[in-house]
Amino acid sequence: MDDRAPGRRRLVLLTAGLCVGLVAWNNVVVPSLPGRPASAVTANAAATALLLATARWVGLSWDELGLGRRRLPAGARWGGVCAALVLTAYAVALGTPVLRPLLADARVEDLSGAQVAVRALVRVPLGTVVWEEVAFRGVLLAAACRVLPLPAATALSCAVFGLWHVRPALSGLAANGVASGLPGTGTAVLLTCLWTAAAGLLFTWLRLRSGSLLAPALLHLATNSLGVLAAAAASRAG
Repeated sequence: MDDRAPGRRRLVLLTAGLCVGLVAWNNVVVPSLPGRPASAVTANAAATALLLATARWVGLSWDELGLGRRRLPAGARWGGVCAALVLTAYAVALGTPVLRPLLADARVEDLSGAQVAVRALVRVPLGTVVWEEVAFRGVLLAAACRVLPLPAATALSCAVFGLWHVRPALSGLAANGVASGLPGTGTAVLLTCLWTAAAGLLFTWLRLRSGSLLAPALLHLATNSLGVLAAAAASRAG
């Protein structure tokens, strides 16, 4: 009997379980939690720790997960450059009246300064970025790469990342009144999922190119947290 068979079975089960579990987590479980959004941050942080422990138990190394210390400098360089580009893009949009409406988000218009800060500095980093990067570009990608060729593993991770955003897309559409009716809403959700899958491909490329999860995490953090701050600034600028 091949001694590697039990380990491979665990990796296959982990990969398959993550594909189903992650989609259900963000589209069914988290939206049903009482006490959201605070409870969602706590749940996601706990899920991050549990997922990392599971990854180590099935034999994935820190380097495979993108968390090896020796690749942190490369991750910081790649992620820092990308974050700077995002900051520049938001600054240009805020400073250009014709572009400023593109930053609008009804979900932050009525938030106080303190609420905006909590969302940008706590909810996004801990409840979104760390959890999503560990789950998708960390554990799922690493496990899938053990049982699939790299292109297939990458495609799988990006596809699940796109489906992860179905419920958030519906919430965003409802808050901003972007689409109405089944055809319009369905098209908007599909485009959102395709867009986030494409973003997942960029995040994955950064993870693989730098060898560190820090690179996509910094880009993800800059995009989401600075996006919240930019949307709040745009709404106050009028």
